[in-house]
Amino acid sequence: MLNYSVLDLATVVEGHSIADTYHRSLEIAKQAEELGYSRYWFAEHHNMMNVASSATSVLIGYIAGNTQKIRVGSGGIMLPNHAPLVIAEQFGTLATLYTNRIDLGLGRAPGTDQVTAKAIRGENMNAPHYFPHDVKSLLTFFSADNQTADVRSIPGEGLDIPIWILGSSTDSAHLAAAMGLPYAFASHFAPTYFREAIKIYRNNFKPSQYLQKPYVMACVNVVAADTDEEAEYLSTSVKQFFMGVITGKRKLLQPPVKDMNQIWNGIERDHIMGMLAYAFIGSPEKLSRELQEFADETGIDEVMATSHIFDHQARLKSYRLFAEAVGKSSFAKV
Repeated sequence: MLNYSVLDLATVVEGHSIADTYHRSLEIAKQAEELGYSRYWFAEHHNMMNVASSATSVLIGYIAGNTQKIRVGSGGIMLPNHAPLVIAEQFGTLATLYTNRIDLGLGRAPGTDQVTAKAIRGENMNAPHYFPHDVKSLLTFFSADNQTADVRSIPGEGLDIPIWILGSSTDSAHLAAAMGLPYAFASHFAPTYFREAIKIYRNNFKPSQYLQKPYVMACVNVVAADTDEEAEYLSTSVKQFFMGVITGKRKLLQPPVKDMNQIWNGIERDHIMGMLAYAFIGSPEKLSRELQEFADETGIDEVMATSHIFDHQARLKSYRLFAEAVGKSSFAKV
């Protein structure tokens, strides 16, 4: 069976507060745990009025502390924004509190605009170039062999904290392969290089103490409903969300509309639909069929669903129906 998980951007919905967003995330996480989802991840973003996942490790603690068994983690921590030691200590603390339940996904992008990135990083604007070195530093801090070093992560040292490499291009595929780490691709907003990247990752993978064979997770947009028509209607909220991304005119997550042609022009439509190339929108039957084709073609090991749906009950239902769709398929691996 294909493993299935949740990516939460802590998207703030029009008419609701950030506190509402966090409480709703917990409700979704509790349901995901009951439905057999493997993990629940948050993504680090900054200076975005409609995304409230900036203090990622704090949210991870909130969800892990109020659930029992689902893995909770980052998809991801934007490592160039932080000193590796600080992340090692934060996730070492989380892993100490919530044994065998914490994941650490790492990305090199800023998760924000360049002005905000400078505010976060100060003069260290070349931090992305040090990403491979910083990943190695994290692995060292988590190693029991680091106990004689001058700088140690306490807590963190000697703990089993799975590290994932995240990517939206081919660069990260080479790194994940060379280090023998699991690879998660952001095909929910950057689908262009997905197939090329996972091919590079698999072809160049070197077994390590962390992983013996390649492991690929694809993040995709999901909007599931009882009928294809209802799902298409609900999906206009995520399309408006991406409108804000490409135009820079961000809004809180907007309610669905009957006709997107009243909102976007042809160029915007084509751009957004390109970003949504790996979006699964429809009834459980349609999703099951499309997921089967996707898994057969790509050989992915896990799919991570992110759902920008305006109505909270409809979002909860979408995750229930998605789990049902996965359960109906056999998912042969290539």
